[in-house]
Amino acid sequence: MRYRIRGLVDSPFLRRVNWHVKRVTSKMDGRFFISLAVGLAVVLAAAAAVVWLAETERGLGDFGRSFYWAVTTVLGQGDSSFVTGPLGWAVSWALGLFGVAIVATMTGALVGFVIDFLLKEGQGMGASGYSDHVVICGWNSTARDLVTELSSDDYEIKIVLLCDREKSPARDGVYFVRGVTSDEQALVRAGIQTANSAIIVPDDGSDEADLRSILTILAIETLAPDVRTVVEVNNPANVPHFRRANADEVMVTSKLASHLLARSAIYPGLSELITDIVSGGEGSELYRVDLPQELAGKTIDEAATLLRADHGATILAVSRNGSIHTNPAPGFEVHLGDDLVVVAESLGALLPLQEAHAFED
Repeated sequence: MRYRIRGLVDSPFLRRVNWHVKRVTSKMDGRFFISLAVGLAVVLAAAAAVVWLAETERGLGDFGRSFYWAVTTVLGQGDSSFVTGPLGWAVSWALGLFGVAIVATMTGALVGFVIDFLLKEGQGMGASGYSDHVVICGWNSTARDLVTELSSDDYEIKIVLLCDREKSPARDGVYFVRGVTSDEQALVRAGIQTANSAIIVPDDGSDEADLRSILTILAIETLAPDVRTVVEVNNPANVPHFRRANADEVMVTSKLASHLLARSAIYPGLSELITDIVSGGEGSELYRVDLPQELAGKTIDEAATLLRADHGATILAVSRNGSIHTNPAPGFEVHLGDDLVVVAESLGALLPLQEAHAFED
């Protein structure tokens, strides 16, 4: 029950509401509320004084009871038998109308906040409130396919799209944040500080779009240096600049496509095979998993045999200390802390890399 309540309190919706409350209240002058509270106290004290003078024996305790009656009357819970004369009735009616006005004002403020919340959310001016999500910065055909791929049931991950458009170009289920991708406030609204990773795509095929992507990476590195950044690059000559900006992974899609086309021209069917492996859906897919403890210290051949028998997975590469060992030599030994790149129908009992490290923490 405690965890259920905590999950409700930490829900993205409540975090969004909290963000809007802070946004609205930050624009309000605190002196207004002080003046409102003082004015309300003066009105109640004046009404209590009139009733005290006209309806009671004017004792100190009588004034306290008169003030309490005035407060409860404004709230709609006052005792009508407390006053018996014309002046007391008039004060009671006035306080009743005053209470209705207060309720109407509070209702109007609440309705106004709800309307403002819905309008800002629809215009992409809200805050996602997500954690461990993916932020897509920018929009192009690659981003459109990314949304389709990440929205599949295999990933089960929340997606936030940050781009400078009037309306969300993405499908339903993707939280839209409107803003410039390199703007720190827009990135904060996208939840970059609690995100799992960020994917940066250029809005067009120009070098200027690459420059905007570099600025976006620099902003992300400033706000959330631990968030993994993956970037699509237009011009291969700009790759060193992205490396210097500390992008975690850089992909030149045009270069990748040309390599795949060349290999497919020589070896027919490779493009279909690669597309099937890297895309979600039925069939075998690529996974990066933590090395099972029972495989530590074994050679790659022994580990591959056991992994194939126990999990139906085939080892393609081993990642160690940031280096990728593709198709390791037969005598290569795997150690605890290594990551495996495998092809399998599903993860099964294997732990994804991120989840495995989360358990260690």
